[in-house]
Amino acid sequence: MSDALNYLVGARPEAMKAYLKFLKETGKSLDPKTRMLITVITKIAVQTEGGLRQYLPRALDAGATPNEILDAILHAFPALGLAKIVWAVDILLDMDIPEFRAENLGKEKRWHDVKPADQIPEDQITYCDSDGRSLFVYRANGEFSVYDSRCPHQVTNIPHLALEGFRLTCPKHHWAFDIKTGECVEKGNRPLKRFESKVENGRLFARW
Repeated sequence: MSDALNYLVGARPEAMKAYLKFLKETGKSLDPKTRMLITVITKIAVQTEGGLRQYLPRALDAGATPNEILDAILHAFPALGLAKIVWAVDILLDMDIPEFRAENLGKEKRWHDVKPADQIPEDQITYCDSDGRSLFVYRANGEFSVYDSRCPHQVTNIPHLALEGFRLTCPKHHWAFDIKTGECVEKGNRPLKRFESKVENGRLFARW
C-alpha cells in the first residue's frame, strides 16, 4: 500500500478495515483477470502512478494479454479522456515491459536461446541477457531455474549488483528474494517470475 493508506490504516483502523473489506467483497465474483483489468482502469482514472506500475504486471500474471490490457484502457477512453490515456501509456512505455514492445504484441510464447549449458556453473547464480530480457539462472544438481530480472512489484529491472550470495534485493522498494527458489523473503509477497526452461543440443533455452 501507499504511505497514505498505511497512515489511514493506523489512524482510522476500523473505518479502513471496513473499506478494504468492502473492496474485497465487491470483487469476489469476478475472475482474477477481469478484476485486475478493472483495477488498472481505476489506477488510470485517479492517476496513481505507483498503483498503475504495480497492477499492470499483475494483470499479465492473472492471464491478461498486452493487447487485452491496451483494449481495456482504450475502451475506457470516453470515461477517462485522452489526457489520462496518454499519461498511462507514457508510464507503460517507461516501464519497458517486454510483452508490450510493439514487435512483441500478439506474439505467441516461444523458446529463446540463453547460453551454453556448460557455461552455467553449479550452485551459483549466472546473470545473462537473451532477446531483450535480463535473466538470473540458478543451477543445482543439473537442474536449471531461470528467473526474470524484473521485480514482480513494479517490474523494476533488478541489476546483478543487487545480488548478495543467493539473496536478490530490488533497489526500488527493497523486496528481497531467495534466488534459489524465487520466493520473496522480505518486504513483499510475490515471487520472481520463473520461465520454463530446457536444455537442447547443449544449450539452455527459456520460454516466454
